[in-house]
Amino acid sequence: MIKMNSKELRKNKPVGDQEKIIKRNPIYLVLDNVIDTYNIGSMFRLADAIAAEKIYICGDTEYPPNSRIHKAAVGTEEWVPWEHNTSTIRMIEVLKKKGVQIVCVEQSPLSTPYSVLSTKLQFPTAIIVGNETTGISKEVLDLADIIVELPMFGVNISLNVWGSAAVVAYKVVESLINNPYQKKKV
Repeated sequence: MIKMNSKELRKNKPVGDQEKIIKRNPIYLVLDNVIDTYNIGSMFRLADAIAAEKIYICGDTEYPPNSRIHKAAVGTEEWVPWEHNTSTIRMIEVLKKKGVQIVCVEQSPLSTPYSVLSTKLQFPTAIIVGNETTGISKEVLDLADIIVELPMFGVNISLNVWGSAAVVAYKVVESLINNPYQKKKV
């Protein structure tokens, strides 16, 4: 498999079907009105790191090509399949019809601690993160199969969007590695 550092990634784009040689995991990342281009670019890096199937950038937000996203993504936006959709709700409805489990990362009275997430996961799985100020919309939370939150032990009430997504994404990857035949119950 090809491995590149950030300098190489910024310069090299996939040639032909080169990005298809990456064996993708049954994990999707969905951004619900994430507005900070640094977070969006970092989500591309995360998607590449976990070999996510695809990123869905939803809402009225920036998306590639964008120089600020490119800078944060260090070129991974060229390697990770992605799509922009104006409606997170419509995107989730499409994913649910395909049997994708919806996991929202949000603080909520209905949330589950991330430490027990692996006991509830089924694949394929979509990890949803929300706006930096308002979080995931209530309408999107209503469509979630699981709402998961990270414990906060200091004075700050939350982590950065990509940071919390990374913690949850690696919990999902860990579950996939430990239970490779864990499929969606139909």
